[in-house]
Formats: sequence, C-alpha cells, structure tokens
Amino acid sequence: MSVEGQTQTYRRTATSVRVRVPAKVNAQLAVGAARSDGFHDLANVFLAVGLYDEITVTRADELRVTCSGPDADQVPLDTTNLAARAALALAERHGIEPRVHIHIDKDIPVAGGMAGGSADGAGALLACDTLWSLGSSRDELLAICAELGSDVPFSLIGGAALGTGRGERLTPLGVGGVFHWVFAVADGGLSTPTVFREFDRLTEGTDVPFPLADPALLEALRTGDTAALASTLANDLQPAALALRPSLTDTLTAGTQAGALAALVSGSGPTTAFLAKDPASASHIAQALRASGTCRTTRIATAPAPGATVLEHTAP
Repeated sequence: MSVEGQTQTYRRTATSVRVRVPAKVNAQLAVGAARSDGFHDLANVFLAVGLYDEITVTRADELRVTCSGPDADQVPLDTTNLAARAALALAERHGIEPRVHIHIDKDIPVAGGMAGGSADGAGALLACDTLWSLGSSRDELLAICAELGSDVPFSLIGGAALGTGRGERLTPLGVGGVFHWVFAVADGGLSTPTVFREFDRLTEGTDVPFPLADPALLEALRTGDTAALASTLANDLQPAALALRPSLTDTLTAGTQAGALAALVSGSGPTTAFLAKDPASASHIAQALRASGTCRTTRIATAPAPGATVLEHTAP
C-alpha cells in the first residue's frame, strides 16, 4: 500500500495510550573487539527486571516530550530522546504526522546501565502503534527498535533473551524461576560510548575473544538456580566502568559483605546489581547499601519481567 493509502485508511480510534516498559540487567555481557563500523559484537544475556517507566502518548498539535519522576531533569526533551525518535520513525514509515505528546513517567535510573532510554523508545513505539491503529507485527516493531538502538528490541519483548550482533538480534531464553535483585543507584551517570572507548583502551593490543554466551549461565536461568546464576554472572565492561568510576568498587564490596550472592556493574554502569537469595536477603542488602554511604539510593526488583505492555487506552 502506498504512503498516501496508508494515511487515508488511518483511523482515529484512541486519544491516549499508556504503556509500561521494564528495565534490564545484563546477566552476562561478553564484548568482542571493536568492529570496522565502530560497534562491538556482543553476547548479551538480557534479563528484564520489575522496575518500569510508563509512557503515555496523547494526540496533540505537534510532537513534544515531557518527563516526570526521579532525575527527570536529566532526560532530554528534544528529538534526541529515543521516545521521540521512535514516534518519528514509525510515523515516517506509515506516512503519518507525528502529532503526539509523549509523557515519560520515569522510574528506571537515568544513564544507569539499565536501558531506561531504550525502554522509553520501545514503550513510545508500542504506544504510537496502538494510538494510530497500525497493527504492526512484532517483527515490524523489532526492526524499528533495532534501528533506534542495540538495547531497544529487548525492551519491547522483555523476559530473558540472548542478544547477539551488537545486541539487537534476540533469541528468547527460558527462565525457570524468580530471581531477586538489589540495584544501587550511583550519583551521576556514565556514558555508554565512553565506557566502550575505555574498554577498547584497556584491551588494546590484546587478543579479545569472540563473545559467546556461557552455557552454564543459560542453564542456571532455565532451571531457576539462583546459586548457579550467581557463580556465572559476568560483565566484560565492568573493568572499564570501574576505571572511570573507581568508587563503584566500594559499592560492590558493601553489597557483597551484606550477603549478596554476586555483585556486578549493570551494563555500562554506574548502577550496580546484586543477586540475593530471597526477598528477606534483598531487603537486608538494600538497607546495608544505603547505610554504607556508597550509593545514592537502592531499588529492589524481581526478574524476569514482561516487556512493553499496553496498560490503558482512552477512546475519543
């Protein structure tokens, strides 16, 4: 169908759509050497966790973005925001003017290595697709997600998945139980490109192996074995994040001393993640981390969590 035809058949069936979308933790982040295009091959074992942003898209006279919640002042409100870019990409594909107000109710830490920006992109994409009654298939939405960024496709599907390529090619993974996590939120953020550049600096002149998922880690997820998962968690970006933010070492130590089964930097950081044995242990670890003075705040969440989900749509 032509763009004109798509525009003519566009139906006004909702005035507002609200979508919830989760944060993620990387149970494994294996990083290869820099490619010729500047990206790195990854073996990225994503696990969606129950910390969420909510994206509300409402019909408006023009595209605009607003944000509320913790650290909302750090969220860009122009077309560099992945939520705005998602609306623009979907609208262009279907010949629709992106006349929407995108509001982000932010609860995922900003620039914290938990894919908050990617979550907003995936959430806005699903919200706009619903608002505009496009009925896009999951594959169509995933293709747009991959254009927006490496972590955006996983934010759409949630659960658990292995991301290969630069992280955008996803294979869903089975998870046989519930995992309890504590996240320590640091002051300030870390730029993902900066962390990758530091990784390149630290590994310069070395033979960086091609990244592969750890079979033992995948088995631990499949069986829901918390102790086995703890022994296999890994993040190749952690040395780079710690080089850029040495104080995170104290946070990792504080969480481990408080009883965490494992501790690691979440993605590119600076949020640190702690795997707990059970809810009571998670609560104790969170309290100890706050008392240690090594982080700004803590959050407790379980995994896996569902991907982007429409919560509400308002009819005209």
